[in-house]
Amino acid sequence: MADSSFDIVSKVDRQEVSNALNQASKEVGQRYDFKNIGADIAWSGDTIVMKANSEERVRAVLDVFQTKLVKRGVSLKTLDLSNDGDPKPSGKEYRLEATLKEGISQEDAKKVSKLIRDEFGKKVKATIQGDELRVSGKSRDDLQAVQQMLKGADLDVALQFVNYR
Repeated sequence: MADSSFDIVSKVDRQEVSNALNQASKEVGQRYDFKNIGADIAWSGDTIVMKANSEERVRAVLDVFQTKLVKRGVSLKTLDLSNDGDPKPSGKEYRLEATLKEGISQEDAKKVSKLIRDEFGKKVKATIQGDELRVSGKSRDDLQAVQQMLKGADLDVALQFVNYR
């Protein structure tokens, strides 16, 4: 019998992120506590830019955006905030920029591979292929156990499981 396998990837549904951004922009434009403070959230190329007249308001805009992302099923681990989430002053306003993380970095791939190796030994094999991992093994039950273990693990990257065969 041939080995079963699946791929571990980290991809972002940009359409869902765009929808969440549009919803957050509408809410920021309509909420009473955001009136007359210049609060805004929008795309700027591949970067999401949040602006307001104070640090607290920028953080509130970020909170609104994160809430919309969660409601749309997008993991917050895909959001990479500049300056470690500290808004930076820019003239009379404060700005916070965020980018989307896609793909699994080499160091994260090595961590995931080591987790699998430590937990399952030689029953399951993980190989790094660019910015994704291929996990293969004889038993489909072992592969499903790997998925459950990774879902429960506290990793810095959002993982999806694709091409299960």
